[in-house]
Amino acid sequence: MAALYVMVVPFLDVAQNLGWAWAAGSLIGLERSHNGRAAGFRTHALVGLAAAAVMTLSLQPTVIPGAFPLAQGVMTGVGFLGAGVIFKEGVSVQGLTTAACIWATAAIGLLFGQGLIAAGAVVTVAILITLIAFRWVEGVLPDRIYAAAIFRFHAGLAPTEPGLHAMMKSHGIALGDVSYGLVQGGEVFEFRGNLQTRHRAGLANLAAALRETVSLQEFELLRISK
Repeated sequence: MAALYVMVVPFLDVAQNLGWAWAAGSLIGLERSHNGRAAGFRTHALVGLAAAAVMTLSLQPTVIPGAFPLAQGVMTGVGFLGAGVIFKEGVSVQGLTTAACIWATAAIGLLFGQGLIAAGAVVTVAILITLIAFRWVEGVLPDRIYAAAIFRFHAGLAPTEPGLHAMMKSHGIALGDVSYGLVQGGEVFEFRGNLQTRHRAGLANLAAALRETVSLQEFELLRISK
């Protein structure tokens, strides 16, 4: 019984440490997702968990001498591999969660490779929960969506700034940082600004309405992470 107690307590300590790191990363990621950042809820949770897993490996008394520097090299190399799945689409960044998942999977491999089966199993389950259950949480989490906007009107038919604000407000969108320009030989009046909305369909609804606006020549709505 005493031997069993000695084995169980360290495992519970390890699981608790991994859990705290996972929770901390999740909370920070929630704030990032809420504010429309590219690296959000799941990405931060995975990175926090993987970092704790590598630290768990480094603190094990049974680690073979020289193994941890090798593990550091593995994590660095896999980090470069993960960078290969990150790409920029317009002004948005894609693939960050996949890159974090690759890095976290490398940490699992190190744990299992060192024989830390229980810790590796905990991290594996936590990653699967992060990828599957947290996706649902992100779907219901209220967040802020940002976009850079350009509106080009026929100069003689352009709305006033209050009129443009009213148009945005009717779709639940706030317009800020407005600048102005008279272009194309004075034939086109241009508004530039930043949009913010809490409605996921807000930009799509606005785009549909703008297509029906006779006085509008061109518009661009570029979603951004702010």
